[in-house]
Amino acid sequence: MLAIPKMRFVLIGFLEALGVAAGMSAAAMLPGPAIPILSQTFLVWQLLLSTIVLDARYSFRQIVGCLLVATGVVVAVSSGSDGDQMLSGVEFLWPALMIASSAFQAGGSILKEFVFVDAATRLKGKSLDIFVVNSFGSAFQALFVLFFLPFLSNMKGIPFSQLPQYLKSGAACFLNIGVGTIGCEGAPLLPLLYVTNNIAFNIAVLSLLKISSAVVASLVVMVSVPIAIYILSLPLPYLVEGASLTPFFLLGSTILMAGLILYNLPQPSKPRS
Repeated sequence: MLAIPKMRFVLIGFLEALGVAAGMSAAAMLPGPAIPILSQTFLVWQLLLSTIVLDARYSFRQIVGCLLVATGVVVAVSSGSDGDQMLSGVEFLWPALMIASSAFQAGGSILKEFVFVDAATRLKGKSLDIFVVNSFGSAFQALFVLFFLPFLSNMKGIPFSQLPQYLKSGAACFLNIGVGTIGCEGAPLLPLLYVTNNIAFNIAVLSLLKISSAVVASLVVMVSVPIAIYILSLPLPYLVEGASLTPFFLLGSTILMAGLILYNLPQPSKPRS
């Protein structure tokens, strides 16, 4: 581990923190079903950045799948009349910011892959534990998120001098204690439930990856996209209102899923001579 340059983890944390900050800012302004759709541009960014950083090469099928993902996103969020658009009334800045957050996250994932590839050489064939990379990356990510906090609060019109009071109010909202906690219904159960499910999901994906392959893990994760879209369209408790799924949004989601499936299909094995 001492042979691995630590600045790479700093850069990974920086990119992931940018992704979190941009994604959270955009998610607050976007309808629920649009969030998982826009997040799938991660695949497009990953293909592009891995070609640049890792000098990776992709098959024609994977490139077509990537283009289908991009097409599905465009159809889902911009087709139809103004009244039928999923993002009607939403400023262009917010979907663009969500797409940018996927680019930052993709950059972090490509750097992680580069760390693993480079570690095989530096450690003389020994593999670098995935939890070590995630732990260092997450630690620097947390530091950068704290660093970005004043800038994010300023974007929301919160002066830096009032930030401690907002943090105090946020803690009270999280614990759902005190007076004036309007809008904090469900806390702390819902935030803790989210964290628990997130951890369980990541552990499940890592476990699946260990006993199967990255393709199987990707396909399983991919199933969460239409499920998330459907669930977020429902009039769930603690949400303001459910969003209606337009035909164009459903068409775009179908195209996107077709692209993801095409991209993740296993490569045909070459016949041995």
